[in-house]
Amino acid sequence: MGSTVHDPFAAEAATARSSLVRRIRAEGGLTDPSWRAAFEQVPRHLFVPYYFVGGRGGYRRLWCADPDPDVRDRWLRGAYEDVPLATRLKDGVLVSSSSQPSLMALMLDETGLREGSTVLEIGAGTGYNAALLAHRLGDDAVTTVDLDPDITEAARSHLAAAGHRPAVVTGDGARGCPARAPYDAVIATCTLGHVPAAWIAQCRPGARILAPLATGLISLRVRETPDGPLAEGNFLPTAAFFVPLRGAESPAGRLPPYGGLPRRAAADDRFRFLLDLGAGTLDPFEALAMWEGEGRPGRERYGITAGPGGQWAWLDDPAGAYVWPLTGPRDG
Repeated sequence: MGSTVHDPFAAEAATARSSLVRRIRAEGGLTDPSWRAAFEQVPRHLFVPYYFVGGRGGYRRLWCADPDPDVRDRWLRGAYEDVPLATRLKDGVLVSSSSQPSLMALMLDETGLREGSTVLEIGAGTGYNAALLAHRLGDDAVTTVDLDPDITEAARSHLAAAGHRPAVVTGDGARGCPARAPYDAVIATCTLGHVPAAWIAQCRPGARILAPLATGLISLRVRETPDGPLAEGNFLPTAAFFVPLRGAESPAGRLPPYGGLPRRAAADDRFRFLLDLGAGTLDPFEALAMWEGEGRPGRERYGITAGPGGQWAWLDDPAGAYVWPLTGPRDG
């Protein structure tokens, strides 16, 4: 396997990839040799032939074919920075991006995927994450879904340029891809308001679902119950900010209420996470009392249960003292 196009940036990019991997490893990431090899060998720059950088007056495009060699050099260096890259705008609003590589590495490791596993990715983006998955698992094991045909067409093209041809499907990601189920993992690169039931139904028992929700990353394990499959698990400690899921079950646009709260609490990322997780359900002042009474917990102490009986969030224990329903769109 190798790139199917001539790449004038190949030598420089290889050096830049090695540097990126070293930075991620220095921060404790990419401990799995197989994922490390994927990041060392998959050329991210082929998936971001252009991207946008913010500045005064809006966004500016950096492009691999810019006539200015300094701009091309800035484009290539930026492609291997450990930062998210804005890749698609619509009416000035970001609708697609290439996620921060270190966060991608964390998510991939958390899935527990191994050779022989199958995976459903929600949010094709540039195709880079699908390429990392395909590098380890093989093309046939990877399905990536996106609502926007322009995004899937571009992802398919980028993947082919990098020598990969996983299944790239245009459709509503909230509905999964039943034709290629069951899966050993579902990994979403877009923010949710709740966990779509279709994902749980399309997972094998023991599968992982890893998705952004309420500025965090939820890691769920799927298991069978007498009433049907159920997914449950905790948030990871890290913060995470992604483009929202678009489609029939897009998260409702709502902002947590901060008015009247003590300034120190409203400015605390841990409390803001709780407000977001409890938006529409938890009273902000009751949430503040709980948060302070329980020692100002971080994301990792919260969890989600999603199954036939509904979906709810909790602190420390799904059957404990602090449990509340998730709000937002529901199936059907």
